[in-house]
Amino acid sequence: MATKLVQLRWLAHARSGDKGDTANVGLIALEPEYYPVIAEQVTKRRVAKHFKGMISGVERFELPNLNALNFLLHGALDGGGTLSLKTDAQGKVFSTALLRMEIEVPKKLAKKIPMGDA
Repeated sequence: MATKLVQLRWLAHARSGDKGDTANVGLIALEPEYYPVIAEQVTKRRVAKHFKGMISGVERFELPNLNALNFLLHGALDGGGTLSLKTDAQGKVFSTALLRMEIEVPKKLAKKIPMGDA
């Protein structure tokens, strides 16, 4: 099957925040038809590779009834909001960073995705 690399930002919304030393990132498909591709492509392993050197581990939870995935990025916050000297001690930018990940999307589906000037 022919595919095209597409950044997640064209397929999903994302929100993130802190849970102690762990960043919590929710990834929600913009359209129900995008969810199966996101669920297949955005694996624990790929997310760990995407954030290599910034985290100590990843957990992934599927929420198919919401067309969403939730990730816990362990060790991401250098001790957490009250302890960390990081600029983003609450992990708010992890969602934006995840949306920059590129995944393979079937070309037939990619043609339907409104990608602006991309």
